[in-house]
Amino acid sequence: MPCRGVRGATTLENNVREDILQATRQLLALMMRQNGIEAADVASAIFTTTPDINAEFPALAARQLGLIDVPLLCGHEIAVPGSLPKCIRILLHWNTEKLQSEIHHIYIREATKLRPDLTQLPPVDLQDLEQWIADQLKDNS
Repeated sequence: MPCRGVRGATTLENNVREDILQATRQLLALMMRQNGIEAADVASAIFTTTPDINAEFPALAARQLGLIDVPLLCGHEIAVPGSLPKCIRILLHWNTEKLQSEIHHIYIREATKLRPDLTQLPPVDLQDLEQWIADQLKDNS
């Protein structure tokens, strides 16, 4: 089975632990739901933040959502002058039969500026998304 890459990015207002976890959970939940990703099919994930984010490891949000046995890695993006601040990026490696062209990459909040060509998401019911996240947190606690 091929392993495909799924990208996503989001931004924060503040470098605060709960903001980091909430933004990462939302992004990861959207990535998984839009692509039909099951935790058992995730091979690994890389999380990066801009250097102005350091209050928590974003990978903790993945653990909260049930990616317990998945190898996770956090790092910082290169500090390019003028780049988007307070940005969290995720690269999931997913075992799937889908073609790379069938993968939906997710860019939300201010991160839509990074890839405007990939920001045409179907409407998202944020209340439904938050309920899905809450269910995952409950199931994995």
